[in-house]
Amino acid sequence: MKVQGFAIAGIILLQACTPTVPASNAAPGFQSATQFEAERARRNVELAASGSTSFAAPTPVQTGTIGSTDLAEAGIGADPVLPVTPSNNVAISDEQDFSAVSSRESIESDAARRAAQAAARQQVAPTALPTRPANTGPNIVAYALNAPNVKGQEWYSRFIFAMQSRFQRNCAKYGSPDAAQRDFLARGGPDRDRLGIDPDGDGFACGWDPAPFKLVASN
Repeated sequence: MKVQGFAIAGIILLQACTPTVPASNAAPGFQSATQFEAERARRNVELAASGSTSFAAPTPVQTGTIGSTDLAEAGIGADPVLPVTPSNNVAISDEQDFSAVSSRESIESDAARRAAQAAARQQVAPTALPTRPANTGPNIVAYALNAPNVKGQEWYSRFIFAMQSRFQRNCAKYGSPDAAQRDFLARGGPDRDRLGIDPDGDGFACGWDPAPFKLVASN
């Protein structure tokens, strides 16, 4: 008996939770045919009172619909508006397009244009090369090409107690190895090294290297 009571209670709960399904013969927008007929009867009474004999069917309630105007304003259902592509880019020359040029040019106009371009052409006469000043200091290019040794190979005698600190301090005063080598030669180098900027005696001051000059000359 207790089991049967639980079964009956379960059936009652299921029925309470089951949603109401509209009748299959109900008109669109109405829960049942009875509701539709009642609405039509009410409208007929209103029409009879107003003196009209035409019957207008009840308008079903529309829920969740969007008008065509709203859809069009939102861009839905309408043809997309494509951007207009220019037919000709004025920034690009069409001189290589025969059909475009032939429509506006002729043999005579082309000859006249070429004649105008030739008349506007200017010819620059060559001038003499500048004269190299006589007193420009030692020529490090000539020295590099005539050097009998390579960088790091001792070729000249130096003071055995040459100080590395003096070498670094004096080399720091030059803007480039070329400037150091030029001043080194001007001060009596490579035989003499008054500033201590060639401590290894290879004849090249502050790490200057004649190899790039010899490489260019050999090519």
